[in-house]
Amino acid sequence: MKRALHIITGLGVGGAERQLRALLTRLPLPSDVVTLTNPGTVARELRADGVRVTHLGMAGNRDLGAVPRLARLIRRGGYDLVHTHLYRACVYGRIAARLAGVRAVVATEHSLGERVLEGRPLTPGTRALYLATERLGRATVAVSGTVAGRLRQWGVPAERIHVVPNGIAPERFRYDPHARAAVRARLGVPADAVLVGGVGRLVPGKGFPDLVRAVAGLPEEVRLVLAGEGPLRGGLERLAAELGVAGRVLLPGECAVPEVLSAMDVFVSASTEETFGLAALEALAAGLPVLHVTCPAIDELPPRAAPGARRVAAGAGALRAALRTELDRAPHRFPVPEAVRHYDIGRAAGRLMDVYEGAQSR
Repeated sequence: MKRALHIITGLGVGGAERQLRALLTRLPLPSDVVTLTNPGTVARELRADGVRVTHLGMAGNRDLGAVPRLARLIRRGGYDLVHTHLYRACVYGRIAARLAGVRAVVATEHSLGERVLEGRPLTPGTRALYLATERLGRATVAVSGTVAGRLRQWGVPAERIHVVPNGIAPERFRYDPHARAAVRARLGVPADAVLVGGVGRLVPGKGFPDLVRAVAGLPEEVRLVLAGEGPLRGGLERLAAELGVAGRVLLPGECAVPEVLSAMDVFVSASTEETFGLAALEALAAGLPVLHVTCPAIDELPPRAAPGARRVAAGAGALRAALRTELDRAPHRFPVPEAVRHYDIGRAAGRLMDVYEGAQSR
């Protein structure tokens, strides 16, 4: 295997996008990246890493001209393997790879929930198109046992499914007191304030409105920062204003995750349909106490693997009660737990190379 091409729907700040960047720092295989849309923050980071990133300029889901453009790009690049990430890239990328004559096609399923896919409601048409194009590849990677189970329920043959959990580079998320002070100063958070935080795309299903409501019922010194961008931003701003906490709810947009984690005191994952929980794992690497509604990365390990994490019920009331309990303890940092070492990015890259070799040899 000489060269690989990774195709992804977009390169804004999101779990799949950040995972791709982390993998490319460890994979022993020269790789280029094509983003169908939105060459955002992660595209700039990849280029700074020395990775060639091409923006295909796809206009929308019905831009069928993207298929021949992508096929030409694959053919010109002489790639031995094509790896697709996220729904639109998987559908268009698998078709284009086959048209270009590449047979070793691997797809990673990052965000398949019970009722939503990448924050959008699942429809029969979405599912049918996914299954039809899945057959054009040779392997489908699930980022957790939970996702693998959903793929089997959909009808993807078990022998085509490979569980390769996401990975992180723990040293990137180590607590940094200087970053804490700088981020808090930039956000206008007093040094003695308690900062509750969440990270992720501002989309339905992440539970961010419940988190805003939960913090609105807590004392004045408690602030909330939601690091990410997405279509719910305006709605979250309006909700905070209606609840009278606009000054306590901070929406800085896309920002460096390690630095903002250092600024937090408690991390909350309020998502009810998480497929892995990368942000929660990164928060554990930063030593934060983590409250999570659902997080396969933690739930699929023994409880002792993440002593700083606690599973809580969904909804604003339950989140508020859990935060009160957490805040009654003086905010503190935990040692990096075994769960973080279990998901080391080097291990993930090694398992992915095994999938690549199997896909090429079939």
